[in-house]
Amino acid sequence: MTVLDPVRSTPRATAAKRAGQASGLGLAFAAVATVVWSGSFVASRALHDSVPPVQAAFWRWLIAIAAVAPFAIRETWRQRALIRAHLGYLTVASLLGITVYNTLVNQAGTSTSAGNMGMIMAASPVLMAVHERLTGGRLGARRTIGLLVAVAGVLLLVSKGSLTLDLAPGDLWMVAAALSFASYSVLLRRRPAELGSLTFLLTTFVLGALMLAPAYGVSLAVQGGFDARPATVGPLLYVGVLSSAVAFFAWNKAISLIGAARAGVVYYLQPVCVALLSYPLLGEATGPAQLVCMALILGGVVLGSRR
Repeated sequence: MTVLDPVRSTPRATAAKRAGQASGLGLAFAAVATVVWSGSFVASRALHDSVPPVQAAFWRWLIAIAAVAPFAIRETWRQRALIRAHLGYLTVASLLGITVYNTLVNQAGTSTSAGNMGMIMAASPVLMAVHERLTGGRLGARRTIGLLVAVAGVLLLVSKGSLTLDLAPGDLWMVAAALSFASYSVLLRRRPAELGSLTFLLTTFVLGALMLAPAYGVSLAVQGGFDARPATVGPLLYVGVLSSAVAFFAWNKAISLIGAARAGVVYYLQPVCVALLSYPLLGEATGPAQLVCMALILGGVVLGSRR
């Protein structure tokens, strides 16, 4: 006689199992995005003296569109009415996550190290918590303390440990980039459920590139173009295919499965990944002061993410 396991056969147990699987998948997607984006900071830094920031961003999105279009064009065409209905939302998301964020990252790469870029971006989850509070959510004492600790780490990093702020321009650009990315990540929670992931990806890439086009034209006229050689094409292909098509798909998927706060926990690994990559590829060593700042930022964001 077969005895059924009453725990496994209940709807509640089945739902819990599915939730666990979704959670694991969401964390995996967040990890993929985090590791790939860590490499994009190194790539942006490698291009700082050869490709103007706006031109690097524009070509990144052209490459990303070419990479995504074969997989997304059919779904996007079928959902063209939904795109028109949600065009305002899609435009704001494109502006924050595509046009502004990545252009600021490229600009930061001209005057600060890849390690600093990664550590400043680690404060993004705390900025997401600020967004949450401003929209009516509650942070609590623990999250507030975590926020203050992480902000202290960022201030120490960009001021180089001085009591007076002596900010490098690139550090300020990265703070602005972190704000833009946090806003984009929070906005993802409001993505219309009926809008497909690939449709959202391709549409935001196209809109973001269109909004960059005027600035690209000005950059060409003022700064001239750049030489297409392995040292420039290689990093552009990386940020266009992997950091854009692959990482943005993975991050958007992670947010849809586990939310911005939990995905942000995995994002804390980014400074470590950037430090590991920037030393062998760019020769950027991580000193004791940066390690202290990293500990403050990571400790603050981990504490700030807990309810």
